[in-house]
Amino acid sequence: MTTRQQRPPLDDIDLSTTKLGSGPGLLLAHGATGWVDANFGPILADLARHHTVVAPDYPGSGSTPRAAAPLDLDALADRVVATAVAAGLEEFAMLGYSLGTMVAVRAAARRPERVTALVLTAGLASPLPHTQRVLDAWYEETAAAQLPPEQAGALEQIDLVRRSDTRADLASITVPTLVVATMADELVTPDHSDVLVEGIAGAQRAELQCGHLPFEEAPDAWARLVNGFLAQVPDAPAQVAQA
Repeated sequence: MTTRQQRPPLDDIDLSTTKLGSGPGLLLAHGATGWVDANFGPILADLARHHTVVAPDYPGSGSTPRAAAPLDLDALADRVVATAVAAGLEEFAMLGYSLGTMVAVRAAARRPERVTALVLTAGLASPLPHTQRVLDAWYEETAAAQLPPEQAGALEQIDLVRRSDTRADLASITVPTLVVATMADELVTPDHSDVLVEGIAGAQRAELQCGHLPFEEAPDAWARLVNGFLAQVPDAPAQVAQA
């Protein structure tokens, strides 16, 4: 087994990245213990019909190696943004799912010149008490499990959700934002979406009648919400740089 000392720091890791489609840029940020194909696979083709999609896997997800140290939200957000820029996107909307909504909000707060819009699905600014208890139990269960290679960094990612808090970032978000609440979600309950809507000026709210896995339970409806909202975002061309 690879030891912590043998793993590279986050800044030295090239995130395994999917790029497809054409048009305005769209950067995807997946959830804890997930990876791009697992969290966005059923909607990637729909998104790529309208956008140049860049979708990195976090450290310890997909084929990206684990990082040597616990994940830091600032560093992860910066790394995800840098991956999009390296892929040729100067500006881009961001679609975040679960933990990815924290990554997206932090990225928009830290790099406002890059991010043109946000879609935050099954998201949270910080775990409310019920979700914190579920996350703690999930962490303990995961620590005792034999994880497949594509989920090697699951513990670090669950822990990042437990430790992160983007509430102070919300007032600084000025780009068009759609918050998609998953109404039967027992992990990230819909009241987390209310916090996002209340904290981000002008944020719109939409609902999916599903649990925490919209990519399994309502992929077509999810894709329609994302594409429909981004089509209405004014003046967000997000040109793709020529290689």
